[in-house]
Amino acid sequence: MAPSTPAGRSALSDLGLLLARVALGVIFAAHGYQKVFQFGMPGVTESFSGMGVPFAQVAAPVVAYAELIGGVLLVLGAFTPIVGLVLTVDMLVAALLVHLPQGLFVDQGGWELVGALGAGALALAAVGAGRYSNDATVLGRRRSARGRARSSAAAEV
Repeated sequence: MAPSTPAGRSALSDLGLLLARVALGVIFAAHGYQKVFQFGMPGVTESFSGMGVPFAQVAAPVVAYAELIGGVLLVLGAFTPIVGLVLTVDMLVAALLVHLPQGLFVDQGGWELVGALGAGALALAAVGAGRYSNDATVLGRRRSARGRARSSAAAEV
């Protein structure tokens, strides 16, 4: 897992990661919300079947909840490397199965939106959530606990 706050990363870089995470997270969560609560699983399943998505009855809830929950987790900066990879795969599959044959532009059903979302999710998976995240808070607690454990072990010697 990529470190959340590597040495040398500036506060501005971490602010950029926060803004990217929140923007991508909101978009993913909105698309997941739309699938779950507006279209419903029967509607999403029917839509996926019509687009030729294999195993649409399984794919529909997996995709819908991955986007909804994954988007919320990105906003929080929680489990970012894992969530980023899941959402990258989601967008890659969408591009390959549905959008690539339509060309580039989203107004023609093309892959530009899923490409941008997938690339953003992959970037977050690769570099982590940044210091303004749940991941950094948890990692900081773990590091502090390890430091305290080492200090007390050294004091016992």
